[in-house]
Amino acid sequence: MRFGVVRFPGSCDDVDALLACQRVPGASAQLLWHGDADLHGVEAVVIPGGFSYGDYLRVGAIARFSPVMESVIRFAEAGGLVLGICNGFQVLCEAGLLPGALLPNVNRRFICRQVNVEVVRARMPFSADMADGEVLSIPVKHTSGRYYAPAAVLESLEADGQIVLRYAHDANPNGSSNDIAGVTNAAGNVFGLMPHPEHAVEPLSGSVDGLKIFTSMAHAHG
Repeated sequence: MRFGVVRFPGSCDDVDALLACQRVPGASAQLLWHGDADLHGVEAVVIPGGFSYGDYLRVGAIARFSPVMESVIRFAEAGGLVLGICNGFQVLCEAGLLPGALLPNVNRRFICRQVNVEVVRARMPFSADMADGEVLSIPVKHTSGRYYAPAAVLESLEADGQIVLRYAHDANPNGSSNDIAGVTNAAGNVFGLMPHPEHAVEPLSGSVDGLKIFTSMAHAHG
């Protein structure tokens, strides 16, 4: 599996995401510059966390129009695997690749802490190495992480199995609708989540649960 990790001005978790991808056995990873429309033949794209373009205007709104994102949109529409983490999730929603939006946290403050998320739907490209009901320990760090979608869209997400991760055990840190932590598109090849799996791939960090998302992508592709 060849991963490509997008780097925007203001990205701050791109190197961590790159290292997480490189921990997948047999995988390689490279950075993709926001101003370069060429995806360089990668087989999966990761849009990392951070503050793309300084979060000006609205989180993810400017990054959505970068040259690389036009290629990412075409890549996703062709069935390519795309993972958006935190700010990457926001960018994917702004680009129309995922339903819903990420709004400011209910407490209007930045939060940074370890949370438990429950696997709602395993056997997906991003959860193939997990089991239904499994609980993962992964950190969050964001100011605008409250997932919102209209009631009809939420009902559709539930019915169509597009919710992959949900905050577990009353641990919703931001007020997300239906405790949603991560969703896919209808085709299942684009996934966005607010928790940071790239920060849970090393035993010294206290959890390696996040690595399962990256290994799942490789196994699904392979």
